[in-house]
Amino acid sequence: MRMPEELPRHVADLFWDVDPRRISLERDLDFVLGRVLSSGGLRSIQWLRARVGDDAIRSYLERTRGRKLGARQLRFWELVLDLARPVVDDWLGDEARRVWERRAG
Repeated sequence: MRMPEELPRHVADLFWDVDPRRISLERDLDFVLGRVLSSGGLRSIQWLRARVGDDAIRSYLERTRGRKLGARQLRFWELVLDLARPVVDDWLGDEARRVWERRAG
């Protein structure tokens, strides 16, 4: 049985609500992607890109329609990953997202 790789401190700090030692990048990939993309700084995002690659990030965003990311974050990834602008526009125009953003903002 392989032990899970320990998350670097700057990434582990993002998981304040769980024991980061129990997180497996392989098993909990969507959880890690969502947390780092939505709450991580540049250093954490660089670590994530180096560990999982842009294809995994693109796949996650497409699968989830960027649901945990704000508009500015999604526009950033649109540019970095060369996502189609109409696709990101569709994600951002989703009524469920707009209702939530009105409540949160």
